Amino acid sequence: MKVDLGFDQERLTSLIDRVRADPQVGRTVCRASTEWRSGFRSEATIRRRDRAHTVTMDEPASMGGSDAGPNMVEMVLGAYGSCLTSGFVAHAALAGIRLEGVEIEVEGDLDLQGFFGLRDPDEVWPGCTEVRATVRLTAPEASPEELQELTDRVTRTSPVGSMITRSVALRTELR
Repeated sequence: MKVDLGFDQERLTSLIDRVRADPQVGRTVCRASTEWRSGFRSEATIRRRDRAHTVTMDEPASMGGSDAGPNMVEMVLGAYGSCLTSGFVAHAALAGIRLEGVEIEVEGDLDLQGFFGLRDPDEVWPGCTEVRATVRLTAPEASPEELQELTDRVTRTSPVGSMITRSVALRTELR
């Protein structure tokens, strides 16, 4: 059963078919650049080829920032929740599950001792030690088993979730 969840499903299906036929088609590079504005405020410019998107990030006033936008950790949490949302919509549509709503709350535990360099990173991790996502799906026609299977598939295939949970090569070069 085909369901319309508000995106170009034909385009997505066509891309999936092309990647299935030639895995090289699925290899891509995502890009972002950032520029410091003042204080702790910076702007990230994302995806220059198709259309540039600019996102302002800042620290909250409690950390000395001007609170002009979410901080960087909050952006990662928001990116994870949004990645899950996209995954739910895409996989539900492909499985013929009619979604009426997707709500996701994401929170992460962070100890600022690590970020401030007050403790060795081997003692106090500078990043989140745990990230929790709570998902609420509204899909009246789907069984609890179908929704659990959908959730398992989405969390297993989330690119942002994978970046958070798996070690990835990270190179930072000063020029």
